[in-house]
Amino acid sequence: MTNPPSPTSEIARIGSYHAHIYYRTPEQRAQAEHLRTQIAERFSVQLGRWRDMVVGPHAAPMFQVAFATESFPIFVPWLMLNRENLTILLHPNSGQPRRDHQVHAVWFGEVLPIMNPEHLPETSSDDETVTPNTTPTA
Repeated sequence: MTNPPSPTSEIARIGSYHAHIYYRTPEQRAQAEHLRTQIAERFSVQLGRWRDMVVGPHAAPMFQVAFATESFPIFVPWLMLNRENLTILLHPNSGQPRRDHQVHAVWFGEVLPIMNPEHLPETSSDDETVTPNTTPTA
């Protein structure tokens, strides 16, 4: 009988995280802009482009925040408390993009569908290196 993998070895597969911050209305876009500014002022993260059109697999316009695993214990609780009622998808980057978006994901607010999940690869060897904001001001 083989022993199951240790929790530490499973967690070690997580190379980084993504938070996708969604908006639909002009008011929500303004809230997202405010939240993005607060994030940039406070955290060493990588802010992605504004996606004002739906970009698969995401079901609403959004921007992405990529962050290192060591940022998780500070950034995620802050995001929970300051999300301004916006919907957020948080997922690990574990080398399994489809599972990361569908199974390993955590939602803050409304759960949106993942569109065309079959287009997400089952596995990925991409080494996603997070380029942090090295000058947060807050």
